[in-house]
Amino acid sequence: MAEPRTTALDPRYSDPAASPTSWEETERILVAAELFWLTTVRADGRPHVTPLVGAWADGTAYFHTGAGEQKSRNLAANRNVVLTTGCNTWDRGVAARITDEAGLARLAPLWAPKWDGRWRLTARDGGFADADGHGLSQVYAVTATKVFAHAKGDPFGATTHTF
Repeated sequence: MAEPRTTALDPRYSDPAASPTSWEETERILVAAELFWLTTVRADGRPHVTPLVGAWADGTAYFHTGAGEQKSRNLAANRNVVLTTGCNTWDRGVAARITDEAGLARLAPLWAPKWDGRWRLTARDGGFADADGHGLSQVYAVTATKVFAHAKGDPFGATTHTF
């Protein structure tokens, strides 16, 4: 992903003295985030929100899930998602499944530093397996269309990065 097409401070939700959060700062927070919240839509239109461990690399957010899990079933019908980090930064975009072994092998190490190093993944059979080779999960990439960054404190500010 290139630099945002636009970065703008939303005056409705920002202190008059605030300035936009830079893309560099926003991306630093996304890389450091351990926990993300994924919002998908069920077939009947009801929302589904769940926490997950994700990773940010090359301007894209990545997550994985088992084929039988609710989020996977939801994504099969509707790929529109909202991905929120626990550090007050949001990603909104479309999820696309990643199945190529080379891409998966490059991404798997991104989970290693998450949650005390518990996430040791390997690329296998078009997805991720845990360190013991069990629990095959599907891998998704979310290419952001908008990223919201909210600065807390004084001055507070709401920045929108649009791609």
